[in-house]
Amino acid sequence: MTQHFSDLHPPRPERAALDAAYAQIRRDLDAGTAEARAGAFARWDRERRLFESWCSLAQLRFSQDTTSETAKADRDHADRLAPEATRLDVEIKRRLLAEPDRARLEAELGAHRVRLWETDVTTFEPAIAPALEEEARLAADYTALLASARLKVGGEEVNLSGLAPFQESLDRDTRHVAEQARWSFFAGHGARLDELFDQLVHLRHGMARTLGFDSYTTLGYRRMRRVDYGPGQVAAFRAQVLEHVVPLVGRLLEQRRAAQGWERLQAWDESLVDPLGNPRPAGGHDLLVERAQTMFDRMGDGFSGFFRQMNEGGFLDLRNRPGKAGGGFCTSFPDVGWPFIFANFNGTNHDITVFTHEMGHALQNWMSRDLGSIDVLWPTMEAAEINSMGLEFLTWPHMDLMVEEGAAERFRRMHLVTSLAFLPYGVCVDHFQHEIYANPDMDPAARHALWQRLERLYMPWRDWGDLDYPAKGGRWQAQLHIYRAPFYYIDYTLALCVAMQLWLLSRTNPELATARYLSLCARGGSAAFSDLVNEAGLVSPFAEGALAGVVQEAAAFLEL
Repeated sequence: MTQHFSDLHPPRPERAALDAAYAQIRRDLDAGTAEARAGAFARWDRERRLFESWCSLAQLRFSQDTTSETAKADRDHADRLAPEATRLDVEIKRRLLAEPDRARLEAELGAHRVRLWETDVTTFEPAIAPALEEEARLAADYTALLASARLKVGGEEVNLSGLAPFQESLDRDTRHVAEQARWSFFAGHGARLDELFDQLVHLRHGMARTLGFDSYTTLGYRRMRRVDYGPGQVAAFRAQVLEHVVPLVGRLLEQRRAAQGWERLQAWDESLVDPLGNPRPAGGHDLLVERAQTMFDRMGDGFSGFFRQMNEGGFLDLRNRPGKAGGGFCTSFPDVGWPFIFANFNGTNHDITVFTHEMGHALQNWMSRDLGSIDVLWPTMEAAEINSMGLEFLTWPHMDLMVEEGAAERFRRMHLVTSLAFLPYGVCVDHFQHEIYANPDMDPAARHALWQRLERLYMPWRDWGDLDYPAKGGRWQAQLHIYRAPFYYIDYTLALCVAMQLWLLSRTNPELATARYLSLCARGGSAAFSDLVNEAGLVSPFAEGALAGVVQEAAAFLEL
């Protein structure tokens, strides 16, 4: 029987009910019997699933309509309760971690889960609860501000997501006008965006100091549950991107400039990857969903039935519309074991890449739904992004279904080129955040100057021409992760290094590549990033030469 999204009604959590439920969990643990202890674990997991499901639904509803007062009220309620739920969880974790018999705890729950808890308990004290609530409010204000954009281009009024077709137009003037409209919006709201970010940085730094850390960087890594690497390894990976990828992308862009006969490559030219025009989707929303079912039918049972249930159950929201938050994401409702995909189709190739990306997240969450604990339903984010980016590459053989007729090979080339070009930008975002949180008292002008300097380092080809706002270092304000999920962005670049290994394997042994991918998805978050990668027969991006080898193969494919 197909589960329907419209049938989901997780109970609205209230503080008193949460307190009562956790009091019962503590009493069960106090009872001292094996039966009561097992019951406590089960009750705790159930309470966490119900709470997360309701909060996920509240945040999703707000993203679907940022103008809805009801959705805003529910989102605010979730934001207010989240620190209280965290406090209750941390109390239980600390209690269990304080038990003298660590071997027993690891046997009951798994060593990795215990290791995650050891990180979790360092990230919260009741004293930071008001700051956590304020952080969520400010992040939501950023989302709503960007969703409010109404831009006039080519006689049409569009939101930021709706700009994409104009940004990829074959007509150079149209691309320029689209970028002018985009950056006029950011320039007009620049002071408010600076203010929001300044408040977020100081809030986060204050939380870190309250918890005993020198800077937010350490706290940020722990909030991301990174238990197997630190800033030093990330910095070394950024250096590898600078050495191996930046020159390659520079060659690709110079090749494009020469082929087009442009005197200079401008920022608004970078989105036009294909000289014939970036391949477009085969059709609109309904056709793409229909073709996606055929694609997953071709890929086998591990994909086919799951997507059919996602579609028939209403767990997809892919249409762009006014008031809808930008971007794409996958969320989940762990009380019923179902994921949900949110996106904004706009008639460009991004419809395909975002859809396959989020489908990778959804498939992983579905395959790991029975692992037994909410702690391991999702991997840490750099591992989760392998599942999403991996599916982008594994769907390559079926792009004849998803793109306009005769454009499948052009799409594949464009996807690889844009993946490589993403790496310098991704590490630039990460480097920027490390500098920001090492120097939280930077003023807005210094932050813009910092971005300008790093952009010149990692993207030396970038020429903003007459677009004054990004030319002066304002580009970072369009990256929602910087506001909403600090230190997240490097995860995409680490995962891409691994996902491209799946792509290389799929070219010679597609069955093995798919088997390794599905095995990785089924493991969920049951191990740390490096362990999951090794168990899948892949190489960690931190290993010597891992990135260089992938880049060399990609360059050969592109005949560079």
